[in-house]
This record gives sequence, structure tokens and C-alpha cells, in this order.
Amino acid sequence: MRLKKGPPDFVLFIITLTLIGIGLVMVFSSSAVTSSIRYGDAYYYFKRQLIWVLIGLAALFFVMKLNFTRLRSMAVPIMVIALIALILVITPAGTEVKGSQRWLGIGPITFSPSELMKLAIVLFLAKSMENNINDMQSFKEGVLPYLLIVALVCGLIMVQPDLGTAVAIAGTVFFMMLVAGAKTSHLTGLMLGGIAAVGAAIYFADYRTERIIAFLNPWKYASDEGFQTIQSLYALGSGGLFGMGLGRSRQKFFYLPEQHTDFIFAILGEELGFIGAFLVILLFLLFAWRGFKIAMNAPDNFSSLLAAGLTIIIVLQAAINIAVVSGALPVTGITLPFISYGGSSLLFSMMAVGLLLNISRYSAYK
Repeated sequence: MRLKKGPPDFVLFIITLTLIGIGLVMVFSSSAVTSSIRYGDAYYYFKRQLIWVLIGLAALFFVMKLNFTRLRSMAVPIMVIALIALILVITPAGTEVKGSQRWLGIGPITFSPSELMKLAIVLFLAKSMENNINDMQSFKEGVLPYLLIVALVCGLIMVQPDLGTAVAIAGTVFFMMLVAGAKTSHLTGLMLGGIAAVGAAIYFADYRTERIIAFLNPWKYASDEGFQTIQSLYALGSGGLFGMGLGRSRQKFFYLPEQHTDFIFAILGEELGFIGAFLVILLFLLFAWRGFKIAMNAPDNFSSLLAAGLTIIIVLQAAINIAVVSGALPVTGITLPFISYGGSSLLFSMMAVGLLLNISRYSAYK
């Protein structure tokens, strides 16, 4: 088996740029009113997001050009750094925002260690599963070690607390084990255990229990826990087929909380309608197609698992966010990749794309 180096996946690159472009437009449109009142500058959030896009593009091209053979050697150090950052964020070194301690500050810059962990755990597991590919059928040697790893990582994230990110990471690890060849019976047991763990996390936290109750009947709690879901549904419903027009959202006038971050898809649906919302969903489906195609054509098990894991964690996060915004899942604090406002999420998502493009430059042939 030899490696042939070629051009990166142009289609994936264009899909990513299109999503980022839509994100920049929607960040400005959804945040202009808030920015004007809070900061006296309608472009405040837009300019910050644009800076992160430029940083992200630089990171994407840097990662895409990395020596392919060095990716394995980077897996353990990056995982250790991510674990240390997750521990630091729940100490006094962490920064609390709206009741959650999810941020670390380095001078004027703050970032979310859980975003770094999304990248780190996929890279680490790809290397580890490649080394243990023949043991994946065994629960003790092939599944249990990864169960312990995901329990540690998700446990640290839950302390922040951030159930949405924990679920996204656990789901990614689950699908990576599936791709690596773990037994269906073992994975079924893990899935049931994971559902039980999520249920326990909800049961022992009053605010999560309230969210579930409000999710089942948001109009009964319209002034409290159900408020955000209802306003989101109003936004999506108002958009109709073609939308109210770019910039003409009503819900962004302080009706819908987190309108430029977690619930930006609702504003997009309101302004661009079903057509605009469907376009974004289609782009993520195309992203999944190209990502899994890269995984299937990858030259070895490591790069195949890495490409699959990176694709899964981005698409799964998008699916969770869209489901929350449309009322199909309870409210969680998870953003829409490439579109929601937020530097950490954008930067590490673009680095993930850089890794996918790096892998796509190689193909296996005889």
C-alpha cells in the first residue's frame, strides 16, 4: 500500500466556506440590535466573528499542511493539554458566565476547553483505536478503556455544567467505536447505560428537570423555562417558505435570548424561511457526505477513524442544535458549527476541517 499525495477535497472546502459566509451574515443580522444597544456599535459581534474567521482560516491552512505522519505523535500531548484545561476551568482559574464555568482566560482572550477537547479526543481515540483495532471485539480490552476515558472527559464537562457538549462527545466516541468494529451487543449496552446516565444527570439537577418538563409542554411554562423554545418556534413559524427578509427578524428585538449564539438558526429560519433553513441543513448533509467519503478513502485505519470522528462531532453538534431550536430536543447550550457566534467553536471546527482536508490529500491505491 502506497500513499499518493493530491489536492485537498475542494467540495468540502467550499461547503465549509459557504457555511462560514452564511454564519457571518446571520451573526450581523441577529446581533445588530443587541450590539447597538449594549456597545453602541451595530458591528461589534460581527467584527469579532470576522477576526475569528481570519484566525480560523490561518489555522485551517496550517493544519492542512502539517506533515501527515506527525498527526499520530501529536495525539497524546494534545489530549493531555485538553484534560489539564478542563480541570483548570473548574478551578478559580475558570471564568463563570451565566451560571456556567466553561471558559479560561489568557490575557484578553478567553476560550472554551471543551471545544479543544472535541478535537483532542477524536485525535487521541483514532490513534488508540488503530493500535487496538484487533481488540475492539473484546469488551475488556477494546471497549472498557474508552468507556473510562469518555466517563472522565464527560464528567469534567458536566461539572461546568455542560450536558449538551458531554452528549456530543459521548455520541462521537460511540460512533467511533462502531466504525472501529466494536460488537453491536457491547455498543447497545453502552447506549442504554448512556441514556441512564443522562437521565440521572437530569433527575439530580432541578434546572434540567424543569427544562424537560417545559420541553414536554412549553406553553404551560411560557414565562419561564418554556419561553426560549416558544420564541424560537415563533421565529421559525414566522419565516414561512421564503422568510421575512434578511434583517427583518422581529424575534431579535430582545424576544429570543441567545439569538446570535445557540438560537441563531431560529433567526435564520425567520429571515430566510424554510428555503434558507433547508439550505443550511443540506450543507451539513453534504459536509457529512464528503467527510465520510474522506474516511472511506483514507490510506490507513488511523486517518480513517480520525476523519470519521471529526465528521461525526461536527454534524452531530449541528443536529443537536437544530433539534433544540425546532423544539425536538430540550434546550442545551450547544452552538451551530460555523454559523453561531463564538470564537472557540469556530476556531476548533475550522481546525477539524483542516485535518479532514489534510487526510483528503492522500488516497490508498495498489
